[in-house]
Amino acid sequence: MSTGPVLHLVRHGESTWNAAGLLQGRTAHVGLTARGRAQARAAAQALRIAADALVLTSPQRRAAETAAVVGRVLGLPVLECSGLCEQSHGEWEGRPAAECAAALAGADPDWAPPGGETGRELHARAQRVLAALPGAASIVLVTHGETLRALVAAGCGLGVEDTPREVPPNGTVVDLCPVGPGRWERAEELAQHR
Repeated sequence: MSTGPVLHLVRHGESTWNAAGLLQGRTAHVGLTARGRAQARAAAQALRIAADALVLTSPQRRAAETAAVVGRVLGLPVLECSGLCEQSHGEWEGRPAAECAAALAGADPDWAPPGGETGRELHARAQRVLAALPGAASIVLVTHGETLRALVAAGCGLGVEDTPREVPPNGTVVDLCPVGPGRWERAEELAQHR
C-alpha cells in the first residue's frame, strides 16, 4: 500500500548558460537551447504517470520552459513552486562553471559564495518542499541540479553531509518511491539524455 506520492524529479533541459559553461544558480532569465527542449520532450515521454498527476516547477525560466513541455506532452497543468528554485551561488553566478566547480563540490555544508545559499539551507528548503506536497498519486517536480540532489537526500532521510555528490545531467528523471510517511527511496533513472 502506498504511503505517499511517487515523486518524479526532473532536471531542466540544457540551457543557454549550460551550453556556454556558466554558473547559473538563481539567475532567472536563462532559457533552454533547442537541445534542452528535446531533452524536456524525452523526459516527458519517459514518465509513466496517472492522469491526475501534478506538475510543480521552479519559476526560473529554464525549469519553467521544461515544465511547460512536460505539461503539454502529458496533458497536465503546471504550477509554480518557489521552493524548487536552484541553490543561489550569489556573486559567483555568471562565472565560468569550471572555475567554481572544485570549490562548490567540496564545500562545507555551512559555506556559500558571497550572497549565496549554503548546502544546509538548501537541504532545509528541500525538506520544507517535501513536507508541503499536496496529496496525489504521483508528482512531477521540475527543478535544477543542486536542488534535485537536495530533494533526493531529504526525501531519502539523508542528512546534508550525505547528499549525493553527482549532479544528474540535464533532462534526467529520478524517481523516488514512497516507503513510509514523508519518506522515499530512489528508483532507477528513467531518462538521461546528454
